Amino acid sequence: MVQITLPDGQIRAFDAAPTGLALAEGIGKGLAKAAVAMRVDGVLMDLTRTIERDAQVAIVTREQPAALEILRHDAAHVLAEAAKELYPDVQVTIGPAIENGFYYDFARDTPFTPDDLARMEERMREIVDRDEAIVREVWDRHEAIAYFKSIGEHYKAQIIEELPADDVITIYRQGNFVDLCRGPHLPSTGRLGKAFKLMKLAGAYWRGDHRNAQLQRVYGTAWASDKDLKAYLTQLEEAEKRDHRRLGREMGLFHQQEEAAGMIFWHPKGWRLYRTLESWLRGRLDAAGYVEVKTPQLVDRKLWEASGHWEKFRENMYIAENEAGVKAYAEDPRERIFALKPMNCPCHVQIFNQGLKSYRELPLRLAEFGSCHRFEPGGALHGIMRVRNFVQDDAHIFCTEDQIISESTAFCALLLGVYRDLGFADVFVKLADRPPQRHGSDAVWDKAEAALKAACEASGLPYVLNPGEGAFYGPKLEFTLRDTIGRDWQCGTLQVDFVMPERLGAWYVAEDGQKHHPVMLHRAILGSFERFIGILIEHYAGRLPLWLAPTQAVVATITSDADAYAGEVAALLRARGMRVDADRRNEKINYKVREHSLAKVPVLVVVGKREAEERTVSLRRLGRPDQETLPLADALAALAAEARVPEGGEGAPAAAAA
Repeated sequence: MVQITLPDGQIRAFDAAPTGLALAEGIGKGLAKAAVAMRVDGVLMDLTRTIERDAQVAIVTREQPAALEILRHDAAHVLAEAAKELYPDVQVTIGPAIENGFYYDFARDTPFTPDDLARMEERMREIVDRDEAIVREVWDRHEAIAYFKSIGEHYKAQIIEELPADDVITIYRQGNFVDLCRGPHLPSTGRLGKAFKLMKLAGAYWRGDHRNAQLQRVYGTAWASDKDLKAYLTQLEEAEKRDHRRLGREMGLFHQQEEAAGMIFWHPKGWRLYRTLESWLRGRLDAAGYVEVKTPQLVDRKLWEASGHWEKFRENMYIAENEAGVKAYAEDPRERIFALKPMNCPCHVQIFNQGLKSYRELPLRLAEFGSCHRFEPGGALHGIMRVRNFVQDDAHIFCTEDQIISESTAFCALLLGVYRDLGFADVFVKLADRPPQRHGSDAVWDKAEAALKAACEASGLPYVLNPGEGAFYGPKLEFTLRDTIGRDWQCGTLQVDFVMPERLGAWYVAEDGQKHHPVMLHRAILGSFERFIGILIEHYAGRLPLWLAPTQAVVATITSDADAYAGEVAALLRARGMRVDADRRNEKINYKVREHSLAKVPVLVVVGKREAEERTVSLRRLGRPDQETLPLADALAALAAEARVPEGGEGAPAAAAA
């Protein structure tokens, strides 16, 4: 007899070992219809497998998050089956589920075309209509290798040959298509549904190594319902309209070029935006008790070795050395080999270490807008979102263990206020707790994790656990923003570090007169200025709030009769702290309106002969067809009030749950 314990505590007894499908059907036909897999003692398994022993079992339905990866993996298998049917010469390699979809890599001499994508997608729909049973089989390793070689699938044979000797070789069969896979999978292809779409073609190297054969990668997306698929495709369309690279060009903010791959050339308007954001955030940090520091760009490799970064990040670090320096280094220790800093943390410890600190000086909050360099792979670079040179809004709080909760809570309040004022209402938090391999005692980890939980609760921030994903030196909070079209951006972090202060010899004299290592809280709000500005541009589709816009207003003339008046109006607005340009070109006003609208200027102040005579202005707001005529004094007061920088404040409305 097998006893199955359900999530609600019910126990169901079976004389013979049941399959997951039989269990679901016994609970209800609706559940069985919606089921895609089961979780047996926490392990995802096929519904067609039998439950051989007493266990806790939960049926996974297609509406649950865990189902999405299974659906996408099945979509990859159906894609591979379609490709084999249409193009018998193709070899299949690997086809995993990924964020928002799936891909499959194929080996084929003839390149796929967009027409081939359409044919494969249509054949996938036919395979779904066939409702082919998906059957799991366990094969002998040598038989599996021989089989795949016999049908010309040499990549599959190689994968099996490289698996550990004790791995169980599982094969999934659907119709005439056979594939190597660990699973789990749906009971049949019909369960997949048709909420999928093939998206694009790309090149890929076998095993990701450029020395290996080049493959053809087919990307697709798959969802639990047609509604979800439609929403995702709509989001992609909207994201394309909001692409920060295109908007950056139209707004005249920045450019990038091959001679400085992964770097940014900020134009005057873009640098205005950057400086406005930086200055505003600096004011918030000053008010929150941070002190700003500046540390070197180049630091001797010995510091990176001591901190542990050399071992972990060496491949992504830029080294400053030449032949003479390398030779001299061995002969004279004053000849240094330097590295451009990839992060600021070790340098901040060096500032803390200058002079013995007392517990009365803690917490010490050191902030730096630190320029960092990391060698990102060329394929990973993306506009200003993923670059090789960036500035972190970095800070490190040196405190006692007893101060972790209060400092974490204060940081969460600061972060929420900043996000709120920048227009992000939805904030989601993951708490990554202790990993299997870690430094520090369980008692210290208990205290650190409890502090981060308390900070979330005090700040009204619901959180979800990310088990075992903390750093080896301490747990961390990861803050994710949701933008106006529903995309999530992980930006802020708060990490509790007990390790680096000890490795780099940081001490303070405690109340008991003894030396103790401080706790080091690593924290960032924006993450990096470059990436966050890209997020802001896309979040607002370039229509930034008036206080943040690089050009807040343009005074545009209708006729040359108003040139002098336009100059006066622009000067008066600048005197009130606004960033204003005057457009007195000999062009028609409609041309000027179109041009400045494309550049996303929030306000056009239009003046002509009549406005000059009457001391009035006509205001045209970006995206609105109407205009408003006001006396000059009223317009100046109204615009100055609208452009006022948010002053911030403690706390923020509770965010939506993750």
